[in-house]
Amino acid sequence: MASDSRPVVVVAGPTAAGKSSLAIDLALRFGGEVVNADSVQVYRFLDIGTAKPSLAERARVAHHLLDVVTPDVVYSAGRYSREARAAAAAIHARGGIVFLTGGTGLYIRAFLEGLIETGEVEPGLRASLEGEAERAAAGGDPHRLHRRLAELDPEAARTIHPNDVRRTVRALELQQRTGSRASRLRAAHHFADRPFDVLYLVLDPGRAELDARIDARAGAMIEKGLLQECRAIAARGYGSELRSLQAIGYRHLMQVVEGRDTLASALEAMRRDTRRFARRQRTWFRAVPGAHWLDPCQRQRIDALVADFATRRRASSARYGSLLGG
Repeated sequence: MASDSRPVVVVAGPTAAGKSSLAIDLALRFGGEVVNADSVQVYRFLDIGTAKPSLAERARVAHHLLDVVTPDVVYSAGRYSREARAAAAAIHARGGIVFLTGGTGLYIRAFLEGLIETGEVEPGLRASLEGEAERAAAGGDPHRLHRRLAELDPEAARTIHPNDVRRTVRALELQQRTGSRASRLRAAHHFADRPFDVLYLVLDPGRAELDARIDARAGAMIEKGLLQECRAIAARGYGSELRSLQAIGYRHLMQVVEGRDTLASALEAMRRDTRRFARRQRTWFRAVPGAHWLDPCQRQRIDALVADFATRRRASSARYGSLLGG
């Protein structure tokens, strides 16, 4: 099947930009279904703190890759890519457009371009490297692993900030598991597995407006019962040490549940960390070539872009069908 017969509209952007509601509206208008691209919304029971679409919203349009695993399961970008692409294939088979929606840039990239195949993740190796990084930081040497990476793979180290522990660990893990430098593996892959025709939208209302939205949404999450949700999660036996519960909001409120912080203090930290996270998301999406940056209030322009994309897609599909028929 030609790539232009597999249409994907990406609705990306920083947290609190209005991605979910826009994606639902667009999917209803243009005949599509929503595929989640938020790395925390894949977890069951984590609803309020992830701003997961409500059951009523999901009843309006089909959603995929929500509530996939329990909080104690390590869910990788590789698994996401496979499962999201399978959901997309089913949507395309039904003649629909995929609206890939979320703020996890790595997941979006894994879906659109594929990932390096390196076999199954070894949790023990990753945990060992992460533990070493934590001990080094506690001992006043937070860049120890990055210096090691610079010795083993200078090219990879140049592309990773010394404070980015997760990517540093991932590069070292790749080298130890495969025997090849991460930079060499990525160069060989080229992230060239691109079977889709893509319209990439990035929503961004501007920093001041977004900060205001973030602050308001954090307060609304508390009012909706985020603390009670965290208590219910703890009652199910899921501890705050789980990676899923290190997500913003959950790591703050779990400390309240465990009696290590106050609600007022946790809320302020949650707002601060969400604003910082949104800035990192912006940095990621700025590197996406060909993305359309839009204020979510620009509905007329957004609708026009998607309408033009859908029209081109129908014309392309018709041409492809005539070739098959000929």
